[in-house]
Amino acid sequence: MSKVEDFLTKQEEQEIVEAICMAEKNTSGEIRVHIENTTSKVHFDRALEVFHELKMNETQLKNGVLFYFAVSDKNFIICGDKGINDLVASDFWDITKDKMTAQFKSGNFKQGIVDGILCAGEQLKKYFPWSEGDTNELSNEISKG
Repeated sequence: MSKVEDFLTKQEEQEIVEAICMAEKNTSGEIRVHIENTTSKVHFDRALEVFHELKMNETQLKNGVLFYFAVSDKNFIICGDKGINDLVASDFWDITKDKMTAQFKSGNFKQGIVDGILCAGEQLKKYFPWSEGDTNELSNEISKG
């Protein structure tokens, strides 16, 4: 088994999907999680590549957020689309990253991801509140590479 399959149990993956659903009830923002073993590319560049592969740049309000994980590299990136980045301060994701890192340092990977997703949802609702008629534009399932 690769590190990707070992990273989270099926139950933990389901809890992450549930956290995405819960976070998206508060915001029109679209949240995805992508997990892969490693990359030979700069992590941020690879995260942007995955962002486009998952068509996250095609949301109506340009408010997609990708949580990208390279498991063997012990690295993660939070990548927001143009609609978010045009409105928020440059340190917007730092609170989310800090919450996640605190859990990761204790080996609580699932909880760190859940905390990050819920934090992102809370922050996004200030700029992209959920409104009547919002549709789920992107899958909530975890993608793997």
